[in-house]
Amino acid sequence: MFEDFKVIVANDPALKGSAVKRLEVILYPGLYAIIFHRYISHPLYLLNIPFFPRLVSQIMRFFTGIEIHPGAKIGKGFFIDHGMGVVIGETAEIGKNCLFYHSVTLGGTGNHTGKRHPSIGDNVMIGTHSTLLGPIKVGSNVKIGAETTIIMHDVPSGATVVGTPGRIVRLNGKHCDKELEKTKIKV
Repeated sequence: MFEDFKVIVANDPALKGSAVKRLEVILYPGLYAIIFHRYISHPLYLLNIPFFPRLVSQIMRFFTGIEIHPGAKIGKGFFIDHGMGVVIGETAEIGKNCLFYHSVTLGGTGNHTGKRHPSIGDNVMIGTHSTLLGPIKVGSNVKIGAETTIIMHDVPSGATVVGTPGRIVRLNGKHCDKELEKTKIKV
């Protein structure tokens, strides 16, 4: 739990300054959502205990506005800034050191069985009101801009994605709209 606390302090510029200011972390809904997911609902889900994992996740949704399905796999260093409206589906996988802002959705399309939700690599930032749907793969070191909606195709590592529908505008630090047409990367 201390690691979850440290991640928020390290990533939120509003908490820079005195120890009293850093104490505000205990008011962050994302902290409670991830703690209850990591230490209660997900372990119960892995034990195949019926009903209670979902009950815990729904109680946390009520109190925090963040819905994390008990089946979601979430790596260390995960930070949800502000949090309201975040939805993470059952088969979603999130790597290490990821940052989500409010109203991010890792959802399904309704057209898949088995793996139905996105897999997110390490060190990924997903901006406010972004929607990723289906069993897509988002590589590591990716930035997805605010209001980027309907990403339904894989995103390579090192990409920056913006717009509706989401399109790659930078790849490994270089502008790439024309390069993408040549390499046929679809987003």
